[in-house]
Amino acid sequence: MLVTLEGLDGSGKTTVWEALHEVYPDATFTREPTSGPTGSWYGDAVYRSIEDDDADSLAELFLYTADHADHLSRVIEPALERGDLVISDRYSDSRYAYQGATLEGEIDRPLEYIVDIHEAFSIDPDLTIYLDLDAETAAARSGSTNKFERAEYLESVRENYERLIEQDSDRFVRVDATQPPEVVLERVKRVLEQALEREDSDPTR
Repeated sequence: MLVTLEGLDGSGKTTVWEALHEVYPDATFTREPTSGPTGSWYGDAVYRSIEDDDADSLAELFLYTADHADHLSRVIEPALERGDLVISDRYSDSRYAYQGATLEGEIDRPLEYIVDIHEAFSIDPDLTIYLDLDAETAAARSGSTNKFERAEYLESVRENYERLIEQDSDRFVRVDATQPPEVVLERVKRVLEQALEREDSDPTR
């Protein structure tokens, strides 16, 4: 089962992801862009691009996409074939929402364009937990340390997430990320536990 955590910068995704290590010690934990033990030079290139305010937006998209393709083949697919629970801090929806906002005005229908690129090779998550936070709070929490953490930009990202949720509402579960961290974590744990129970009881799997 592939579970992804999504949301704006500052929404608490990584905090939740780290806490879930204790709850599901046998799961495969990973993230996008890739870094650390599950990282690659593709991920390194993405992080270099994030820090470059002058990076070409379309070139940046394809760096993210290359990192995603490598991540799938090296980490995600083998883990799913083993029957692992896979929990990823960010995944393809982040790319749709963030790079869709970055490319707004540069190409026609950027969100749809990016989704179409991924359709040929990507794997859809079984469950996506969306930590919902307004753009102003997200920018304040994240500190606006790079080009992707500014409130105006994050508002466009949030609008893209809302479009994705509307298009695939059965996959997404919204969690109010304005609540205290411990409340958010308990909600996420309940959502994940319920999803795993449904998975175990499904005779077709």
